[in-house]
Amino acid sequence: MTDTITALPPARRLPAAAWGQMFLAEARMIVRDTSGLLLPIGMPMLLMVMYGIGDGADELLPDGTTVMNAILMPLTITMVVALVGVVNMPSFLSSYRKYGILKGLAVTPARPVLILLAQMVVSLAQVLLGVALMMGLGAAFFGVTLPASLGWALLAGALLLAAMYGVGILIAALAPTTNAALAIGLGAFFLMLALGGGFGPVAGLPDVLRTIGDALPYGAGNAALSAAWVGAVPETRHLVALGAWAAVTGGLAAKLFRWT
Repeated sequence: MTDTITALPPARRLPAAAWGQMFLAEARMIVRDTSGLLLPIGMPMLLMVMYGIGDGADELLPDGTTVMNAILMPLTITMVVALVGVVNMPSFLSSYRKYGILKGLAVTPARPVLILLAQMVVSLAQVLLGVALMMGLGAAFFGVTLPASLGWALLAGALLLAAMYGVGILIAALAPTTNAALAIGLGAFFLMLALGGGFGPVAGLPDVLRTIGDALPYGAGNAALSAAWVGAVPETRHLVALGAWAAVTGGLAAKLFRWT
């Protein structure tokens, strides 16, 4: 075992029941960390209220949709998924390394893919709950509707989740400390946010920066969701970009996972 890339545990077949136990253990640890639930569950609803009571949210666009549905909803969902996937989840998982949990698991049949997958599934459940509560709140009070092209929206959302969590688990797999994971995650988040329209329209950015932002998970996900929300078909390049980020980062995370 080295300090950088640790050899995999012995190649023993992991019982199927162990997967369920790992997921259950992850869920218990997340629930006990009450403050950690504020980001994936509390933030979506807070953003919904802020946008809903703000000026212009109910303004009609030329295509007949509202600013809330065509712009703010896709932007908010993308932002929440990015925050949880790239910042919250990696810092939580890297704390296992800090307290020696991963070092202990390294001598068991547990594989990196099992640990990463368990953390992703539990974290994903939080995101879905937060988005569902946000959508319910928006529908009840702020005129939020489901995407006009629901099927495309679900596909774009799934790819967005996979891409953001791929980036997040790669950070968690490599970051030596919790602070390092948090710093890298925040840096990646704000970079994608700036180039993907999170700070305002990207029209004023140089062409090269717009192209880069469009290929990053934030920009591609936001564009794909925005198209689906107004009934259009997301551009193939955005869907391909999301899928590529998910495949590449997920594969690298499993291969380069550090136990210590």
